[in-house]
Amino acid sequence: MKKWILMLFAVLAAGTCLAGQGRLIVTLKDGMGSGNRQAVARAHGLTMVHDLPIINGMVVHSAMPEKAKGALGRDRRIARVENDARVKAVKKPADKPGKPGGGDEDPPPPPQEVPWGIERVGATQVWATTTGYGIKVAVVDTGIDYRHPDLAANYMGGINILNSRKAPLDDNGHGTWCAGMIAAANNELGVVGVAPEASLYAVKVLDRRGSGWMSDVIAGIQWCVANGMQIISMSLGGNGSVEALRDACDSAYSAGILLVAAAGNDGDGDAETGEVDYPGAYGSVMAVAATDSGDGHPWWSSDGTEVEIAAPGTHVNSTAKGGGYTSGDGTSAACPHVSGAAALLMSGSPALSAAEVRQELQDTAGDLGAEGRDAFFGFGIVNAAAACGL
Repeated sequence: MKKWILMLFAVLAAGTCLAGQGRLIVTLKDGMGSGNRQAVARAHGLTMVHDLPIINGMVVHSAMPEKAKGALGRDRRIARVENDARVKAVKKPADKPGKPGGGDEDPPPPPQEVPWGIERVGATQVWATTTGYGIKVAVVDTGIDYRHPDLAANYMGGINILNSRKAPLDDNGHGTWCAGMIAAANNELGVVGVAPEASLYAVKVLDRRGSGWMSDVIAGIQWCVANGMQIISMSLGGNGSVEALRDACDSAYSAGILLVAAAGNDGDGDAETGEVDYPGAYGSVMAVAATDSGDGHPWWSSDGTEVEIAAPGTHVNSTAKGGGYTSGDGTSAACPHVSGAAALLMSGSPALSAAEVRQELQDTAGDLGAEGRDAFFGFGIVNAAAACGL
């Protein structure tokens, strides 16, 4: 089995648009409907890239973005104009993942193992009563290799935000790795996820290089709301807050969706200096820090007052693009462990709201570090068994 050692975490690069790209996120004032968004784009000679009713806004393209930004700022219909920002997956140098063995013929999948993180969060204790069946979990990432033998049974569809004419097939590997931790099937092959019968949906917002636009993430969240997702799992984030993204997360949470995001890989070990990335740092999103196999805090896991909960994030073996399996590190791994635990609880207690599920995960987390909530582990390591009353 090849090992893909990586700090799998998408970093949202704050700042201006890249030269020549010219993308702006425009938010209209309350009361301005879809017709106004189209009218604004026409009036300013702009090309609409995404219509974003979730924030009463849109993404537009201009050959002269700074000039367009000034003109839009003077338009009385406009509440806010922000530069779109890049989203990029940052990885350690690693072997390319793929089918085990590397031969011309596809070798059989290895016998199933239960990864240590799945055991540590108490998932195996719950499967006799709940497996996450029917809970819709959206993986907002690079897509999913839905042909993978450990993912095919639980894959239910999705969308390619980058190109709606194409399927959301993973051409990078990050999304497939995260999806396996959530819901790899309990089928005696390869690995198994926290919630092995949850329904997986791929929302592809990053390209084959693990790169995309912040506005694509917003469009992905919008799709999740429109299509009745119950959990949004986002192993991505960045150092700078963009209000349009905050608005989208707040809107999705208000619609009854639980949002879970990686806390970030920017930790410095100093509780006084917070590094939790966005969207995890928003109040409507659960920020997940990483733990190692000894319940320690990896030095790179971001810390800060916004850290809400922790989960396994080192040497995590999961599904790889191409049908194989791969191991890696990062809060990108911690995030889907919590998403899977939430799916178990939602499936076992369908009457609970997203806010109630969130509270239960907090209340039953295993305290680590300083007593009570702290900047490194939040309320502690997620405990699916305790959350489900076992």
